[in-house]
Amino acid sequence: MGKRTHRSRVDLYAAIRRDAKTGLSKRALQRKHGVGYRTIVEALASAWPKGAKAPPKCGSRLDAFKPVIDSWLRDDLDAPRKQRHSATRIFHRLLDEHDATGVVSYGMVREYVATRRREIRVEAGREPADAFIPQEHLPGREAEVDFGEVVIRLRGELVTATMFSLRLSYSGKAVHRVSASAGQEAFFEGHAHAFRVLGGVPTGKIRYDNLKAAVAKVIGFSRQRVETDRWTAFRSHWGIEAFYCQPGITGAHEKGGVEGDIGWFRRNHFVPLPEVDSINELNTLVCSDRRR
Repeated sequence: MGKRTHRSRVDLYAAIRRDAKTGLSKRALQRKHGVGYRTIVEALASAWPKGAKAPPKCGSRLDAFKPVIDSWLRDDLDAPRKQRHSATRIFHRLLDEHDATGVVSYGMVREYVATRRREIRVEAGREPADAFIPQEHLPGREAEVDFGEVVIRLRGELVTATMFSLRLSYSGKAVHRVSASAGQEAFFEGHAHAFRVLGGVPTGKIRYDNLKAAVAKVIGFSRQRVETDRWTAFRSHWGIEAFYCQPGITGAHEKGGVEGDIGWFRRNHFVPLPEVDSINELNTLVCSDRRR
């Protein structure tokens, strides 16, 4: 039915446009086809009818109760985790305390709470807001830094060491340095070694997660950090502009390049397990084996 109606309107427009070419005036076209002036104008402007306008959205029956629900969800911010409002509890409170029987349904409440609960937590700084971090890089501008564990055979014994990686975001070139731990000295030494190999410091941001060597405290879900004093001084000396990724899985995509590099380097340069007499000997091998 709808398709035939739409096609008849297309045919009507075609007839109007065809008759207009014969010299009929707009008024004559109105009389001949039994339509209004607006239809004639639209037909002459386009051979294809405009789609029907969507009806205006009607308000929800839940609208009057949303401020109350929001207030309960905000109260939950400081309530024990196991004693916060469920959608069911909110629904029953609306029925018992706000005369909502027959006005709202449980489905309406559940759908609203599922969305609004997280929005309120984000507004209060209790959860990170979804954000898109552009991953477009210019040559020599940005880099990523991380540590990764590697197993080696040191003087005949299996030892777990730590590998520092600084990877340029544009070219993918990475510099590696192995140390006994992921302490602050290894963190600083890795940077200095990378800058010497690369011939300078990236002119843009270097991305970090919340390594203890650099970060003393993470402030909420923001990107603000309380840095260690030695890291602040080291960063100032080298002119490093630090960019801190979001904590946990949320920020994993923000420096996925260096994490992938560490895995690639470990699989391609530490298989089979390297056998060395010292960490310095291992770093000499690492520096001389850059086939990537």
